[in-house]
Amino acid sequence: MVDFHGWSMPINYGSQISEHVCVRENCGIFDVSHMTILDLKGKDAEEFVRKLISNDVRKLNELYEGLYSAMLNDDGGVIDDLIAYKLENGYRLVVNCATRGEDLKWISTKAKNYSVEMEERDDLSMVAIQGPNSSEVLSNCPAPIVRTLESKKKQQGVYGNDMFATKTGYTGEAGFEVILPHDLAVGLWKNAIKAGAQPIGLGARDTLRLEAGMNLYGFEMDDSISPFECNMTWTVDFTDEDRNFFGKEALMRMKKENKQYELVGLMLEERAILRQGQKVYFDDEKNIEGTVTSGTYSPTLKKPIALARVPKISAKSCYAEMRGKEVFAKIGSPRFIKEGKEIFKERI
Repeated sequence: MVDFHGWSMPINYGSQISEHVCVRENCGIFDVSHMTILDLKGKDAEEFVRKLISNDVRKLNELYEGLYSAMLNDDGGVIDDLIAYKLENGYRLVVNCATRGEDLKWISTKAKNYSVEMEERDDLSMVAIQGPNSSEVLSNCPAPIVRTLESKKKQQGVYGNDMFATKTGYTGEAGFEVILPHDLAVGLWKNAIKAGAQPIGLGARDTLRLEAGMNLYGFEMDDSISPFECNMTWTVDFTDEDRNFFGKEALMRMKKENKQYELVGLMLEERAILRQGQKVYFDDEKNIEGTVTSGTYSPTLKKPIALARVPKISAKSCYAEMRGKEVFAKIGSPRFIKEGKEIFKERI
């Protein structure tokens, strides 16, 4: 067990590698109750959320559907990444526990000019069930409302009997997440394990998300990094010219200047793990450099992988210095695995 931003969390329940493989090949269950759940209600709730985040919640066509987005500061830096869900009388934001304090402060300050109320739902737990066999676990779930998820598409959800269930996740696999009262969460956990799910700790959660090319706050992004530089451009919606979300002006200037770095995937053939903060180079003189944001050994690909923020150049490879020698890596897309299959594309 380790302290994870004030939460006592298991790194693993046995073997980190076997837990990782279980999610890719079978089904795993995660206790993600450390996530911060915020409900925003009031007559200005939609107007405020459209101002608060870079993506546009008007894209949500049905109740309980989710939208991945960034919450930006006025300089265009990422305060946090989150999922916004459409409720009957407002919106639910699921944000990171690591940024909880800053998130609450930012939202509370910006909400003062709007008729909107924010409630932190510390009465709720959150459980994620992920993997190719998650549908089988879902079909054996005794809660009828959760089973209705089977007819839903990714990012869509259902609500009933105090359970809010959505087809979302942080592993690159098919699966779902359930937000529910603490006492019901215990029952769901036990029933999922009985149906074949295996408990998964923080260690496998990190290798899974890195294989899937999913960002981790404080690594791929922070309040000094724009969405353009952490593979989140798709979460910025400029369609409605009248929607002036926080950070929009800064992002518009960045687009014109086009001087941002970009997030890429790195794949190594040697057994050398690149770590956060490590420099990668593109020329012998080391005049051009990038920075590794996350690195690990991929249990699925059986080779080291990493994400790195690099200049926008057409290089197909880069190198790092490790233990007195140069270690080379292929440059490609910042995603490696999707639903158990390799999707990494090398630059040509």
